[in-house]
Amino acid sequence: MASLVPPPTPKPAEKVDYMNLPCPIPYEEIHREALMSLKPEVFEGFRFDFNKGLNQNFSLSHSVFMGPTEVPSQSNDTVIKVPTSHYEFGANFIDPKLMLIGRVLTDGRVNARLKCDLSENLTLKGNAQLTREPHMSHGMATFDYKGRDFRSQFQLGNGTLLGASYIQSLTPHLSMGGEVFWAGQARKSGVGYAARYNTDKMVATAQVASTGMVALSYVQKLSEKVSLATDFMYNYMSRDVTASFGYDYILRQCRLRGKIDSNGCASAFLEERLNMGLNFILSAELDHMKKDYKFGFGLTVGE
Repeated sequence: MASLVPPPTPKPAEKVDYMNLPCPIPYEEIHREALMSLKPEVFEGFRFDFNKGLNQNFSLSHSVFMGPTEVPSQSNDTVIKVPTSHYEFGANFIDPKLMLIGRVLTDGRVNARLKCDLSENLTLKGNAQLTREPHMSHGMATFDYKGRDFRSQFQLGNGTLLGASYIQSLTPHLSMGGEVFWAGQARKSGVGYAARYNTDKMVATAQVASTGMVALSYVQKLSEKVSLATDFMYNYMSRDVTASFGYDYILRQCRLRGKIDSNGCASAFLEERLNMGLNFILSAELDHMKKDYKFGFGLTVGE
């Protein structure tokens, strides 16, 4: 009877339409899936955020933070912390073609972000930070052009900072690109190259730059709610090597992210939804090498 069963017919190879490839993500965001798990926004102390929407496009935000701030020290193994607190007021305007975000802090800092669609394919992005400290204010403008199967960016910042990047889709899953930058004030320049391969279940990236940086990352999506990530960072000029492993777990009422790296630093970030418009936040980081331990908690009110 087995001889009467016809062998399974192989599936025909999927034909690739190279004239209709997808548009890749921006060059600067090729590691974004890995950063979601490996770079949670950990903090130390207490944080309270209140968001209030005034209408469909305009909203206000209030934020209070109380906790220590790290200051530079002569030794890398010593951490100096100074108790501090500040209040932050923010205003947001979000429209399908225009986004304006501003923040004012009691310590004198002013942060601003801009995103404007100049045309269907060209977008202007800008960010700036003004401080009371001399020579510490900075600003940058980015022009992002989105083609059918490629993306290019041009950046202009203070201090005669110029940068350009280009990324091209080679197949429906593989994209490659490069970047070049020049910092006139610091008299530094460099070039970099990157590749990204993504499917519905995984994302793998590789990046190398003439500054000495080599970055590899891999994200495996186990399900719609669980993903694992790992990365490898190497600087062939300073010989510094760091590897880390992280996770991103989304439950019905909370989201848990965390990581552990080869330097003995472990961190976790928990966002718990207590009620509609009320979230509880827990943050922890243990750095065994520096003997630096951080713990923070907070509340977020409003969507």
